[in-house]
Amino acid sequence: MAKTKLEYIWLDGYTPTQSLRSKTKVVDDFSGKLKDAPIWNFDGSSTEQAAGSDSDCVLKPVAIFPDPGRKNSYLVMTEVLNADNSPHASNGRASIDDGDEDFWFGFEQEYCIWDNENDRPVGFPAEGYPGPQGPYYCSVGAGNAVGREIVEEHLDLCLEAGVNVEGINAEVMLGQWEFQVFAKGAKNAGDHTWVARYILERTAERYGYAINWEPKPIKGDWNGSGMHANFSNNLLRTCGSQSTFEEICKAFEPVVAEHIAVYGADNDQRLTGEHETQSIDKFSFGVFDRGASIRIGVATVGAGWKGWLEDRRPASNADPYKVAAVIVKTVKAASDNIS
Repeated sequence: MAKTKLEYIWLDGYTPTQSLRSKTKVVDDFSGKLKDAPIWNFDGSSTEQAAGSDSDCVLKPVAIFPDPGRKNSYLVMTEVLNADNSPHASNGRASIDDGDEDFWFGFEQEYCIWDNENDRPVGFPAEGYPGPQGPYYCSVGAGNAVGREIVEEHLDLCLEAGVNVEGINAEVMLGQWEFQVFAKGAKNAGDHTWVARYILERTAERYGYAINWEPKPIKGDWNGSGMHANFSNNLLRTCGSQSTFEEICKAFEPVVAEHIAVYGADNDQRLTGEHETQSIDKFSFGVFDRGASIRIGVATVGAGWKGWLEDRRPASNADPYKVAAVIVKTVKAASDNIS
């Protein structure tokens, strides 16, 4: 009998920021299909998801990817259920109302490759700081683009796995990078983003580094890390109407608090009105405006007001499931009012 390793991945119950967890199940003669990945369980008392006296939590497979980093292996993204198969309180995926996959999402995931020994991004000197921002964004060269070997390996592994990473680039701060994930269907986008994060964490392990997802890992005159959420539904993709785009943007203003609540812990340190952000206590939208809460891009305007919007507020440590859920809710309500 052929043996296959299934790496079950889930989100724990830590607050305010959940972490990835995983464990391996060895199975016989596995088909490679999601429907044949069995339901499993874990000790929720060790992940802040259950009490020791009633500790079993259920892992329900929701997406599967070949694992190019291990022999005879698959990555199985799961969502956490209670013992009665109801969604666990930590399960943000279950809160997404996008059954028909009308919504498309592209997440721009920023992060820092982190040197734990010096407690700072790779490329930073052990004491003091490197030269100011400017030469690092989309850079090339050993002095400016530090950590590329990890970034390139991560991209290759994601593409081999079928994770839909559509691009990478060095970001504004030294040691800061970005990958972009796109998927049709809000849940699918979250699945791909979380699996991409998992592969990145595991890749960095091999080099002795960690991944820092904090929105403001280095204080001062340095860019923070975000997870810009690009989104559309059929209305936005087909309307050809500037007024429709503006009405949907306006629908976000009354629910700023609801969105910020799931856009990542410590996001106030990043959303200051500087470093290409709007202040956390303000809301704005604008064409081509990277200092706005929501940006309307050149591609959308150039296509005759058919395309997508970019919410620039989500932090790098936000849960893409929860971000997608609240955006879907707001845009659905606005779209219903327009139609």
